[in-house]
Amino acid sequence: MEKVVALTKRRGFIFPSSEIYGGVSGFYDYGPYGVAMKRAIRDLWWRHMVELRDDVVGLESTLIMPSAVWAASGHLTNFVDPLRQCLGTCKKRWRADHIKGDRCPECGGPLDEPRMFNLMFKTHVGPVEDTSSEVYLRPETAQGMFVDFKNVINSTRVRVPFGIAQQGKAFRNEITPGNFVFRVREFELMEMEFFVKPSEDDQWFHYWREERLRWYVEDLGLSKDRLRYYDHPKESLSHYSKQTTDIEYEFPFGWGELEGVADRTDFDLRVHQERSKVDLTYLDPETNERYLPWVIEPAVSVERIFITLLVDAYDEDVVNNEPRVVLHLHPNVAPVQVAVVPLSKKEDLIKVARDVQVLLQGYFRVEYDQTGGNIGRRYRRQDEIGTPFCVTIDFDTLNDKAVTIRQRDSTKQERIAVSELADRLRQLVDAPDLD
Repeated sequence: MEKVVALTKRRGFIFPSSEIYGGVSGFYDYGPYGVAMKRAIRDLWWRHMVELRDDVVGLESTLIMPSAVWAASGHLTNFVDPLRQCLGTCKKRWRADHIKGDRCPECGGPLDEPRMFNLMFKTHVGPVEDTSSEVYLRPETAQGMFVDFKNVINSTRVRVPFGIAQQGKAFRNEITPGNFVFRVREFELMEMEFFVKPSEDDQWFHYWREERLRWYVEDLGLSKDRLRYYDHPKESLSHYSKQTTDIEYEFPFGWGELEGVADRTDFDLRVHQERSKVDLTYLDPETNERYLPWVIEPAVSVERIFITLLVDAYDEDVVNNEPRVVLHLHPNVAPVQVAVVPLSKKEDLIKVARDVQVLLQGYFRVEYDQTGGNIGRRYRRQDEIGTPFCVTIDFDTLNDKAVTIRQRDSTKQERIAVSELADRLRQLVDAPDLD
């Protein structure tokens, strides 16, 4: 884990937020490669969850929502963690369920009695700060999809079963953020609320838990033997849940939740209907039956996928008797899919290389690498940021109008005409050799 964290800063994936001022615990900035990789994750999720389906639509709700929303959803009373504070020298705060005994893990001082701490960030709207102006930064995107359920039904042609998907920032005032970006205070959620007939929740729950696991293995390239299901026992279920399954990954610090799939019953629509006094029932056009749909929710943060991909992809091996660090990222999520590498800084080679760069930019995430050092050193740099393919322009290119494709994982090389290059790279991206 330490090596992965060091790589993320060294290669411009992740930086501590406001580092020059000492940073802020639980907040991180994403550098050039981090931004590219996060965007690839978001786009891939949206494509598979929304664009390639005809039963899911999108929504973008606000970050700030009134207190009434969170009172109805139960967040004001249930979205809490037990907190204990050190009474000794360090004064640190700890989650009570993460420590043993009555002594501070940091300084050994005594701990006060546990008390419940709400994880939502509170702020105010308008110039006067009183209880009437209190609002909260959302700790999840789900409630926006529930309170807009009637608007979506009335303005589109969706029919149950259907889903509403959303991506966006969420905020949780974690007592003890940790394990790098695994648990942070500002993060980006990707959630989908799938509305079903009350009698069909079991079959859709099992469909979505299987579909989400398949996506991680087939479309993101995660190691199947490091993924598993964890079915929550009834005593640990959230207040809204009938059944919940976590898709877990085996991190260096142990098994941890990657994504949760929850059967939320009709809890959310029911409580918002009761509090708002607005009818949120659905009229089935085929049976003329009116009911509150039940909801199946797959939910994951971009950051959880991000760190899982890095941990899963990190490797150290030896190529041509030289050690290398390599990220075996699937081309779907690699921040750079193709690096264009001229063999030298000769003007005629650079011109061809730039032409190749322009040729490929419309189809792939492309980086032009003309930095100092020999070609082997540049290959190593691209291996370390996870670039699956390098296209090398050499002096023979000037005569045969061909270039060399070098594959990251196998280091195999093939010569191909520039005119055929884009099609060949598309084949490789669509069916990469990840063995």
